[in-house]
Amino acid sequence: MAKKTVEVICEALAERIQCGEFDEDRRLPSERTLSQQFMTTRITLREALRQLEAQGVIYREVRRGWFIAPPRLVYNPLHHSHFREMAQAQGRHTCTELISAGLQPASSDVAHQLGIAPGSEIICIRRLRHIDGRAVLYVENSLNPGYFPGLLEKDLTGSLTDLYQRDYGLHYGGVRFTVFPGPLPAFAAGRLHVSPGSPGLFIDRTNRDQYGRIIDCDHEYWRYDALCIDVAVGSGSDTDWAPFHTRTTPT
Repeated sequence: MAKKTVEVICEALAERIQCGEFDEDRRLPSERTLSQQFMTTRITLREALRQLEAQGVIYREVRRGWFIAPPRLVYNPLHHSHFREMAQAQGRHTCTELISAGLQPASSDVAHQLGIAPGSEIICIRRLRHIDGRAVLYVENSLNPGYFPGLLEKDLTGSLTDLYQRDYGLHYGGVRFTVFPGPLPAFAAGRLHVSPGSPGLFIDRTNRDQYGRIIDCDHEYWRYDALCIDVAVGSGSDTDWAPFHTRTTPT
């Protein structure tokens, strides 16, 4: 049976990407140009592009076009390495943009996570994190201010993990980690240059310090095509614990 036009376009584009045709600026030609090259309609072309996007080959940014997707960041929630350290260990370059930081009343959900009364004052830090120049993560950190006096006067564009250790003598001793795939809310989607409702990955973390006290919680909104969650449990060599190794790539 003859292949459908969409399949032909997917294979042809994937081959051109693999051959390095677009390596110079990592950007695909416009949809109009591609439609002309493949002598097809924009509707058919967009279906092919969406399929390649679902495979993690390309990604789209609102009002900017289609780009070649970089490798996904491998994220092991059992490791306590911070964002920058994790990315740099994989040969990636990071940048953090501070959106806002200040005191505010805790919502009922955040209060429950931190083990405090709803409406209690918390420190809320909103940041946008980039890998290789691409915005991949919008995160809201909610902190119990009792453990972090003077924190709002410090540089919050670096690692909070390092800041906790260096200035407050605190380090993470335990974490509760929950992952929810789903549509990105408008406030996160806009920062990540995608349309509201685009697929994303929500990671909810509640962190305890070395004394077992809940000190903060994180609400992370990831582009779905930027992350690969890789978890290994057990001990011994790779061969010994391979049966317990799970790898989840959001789709």
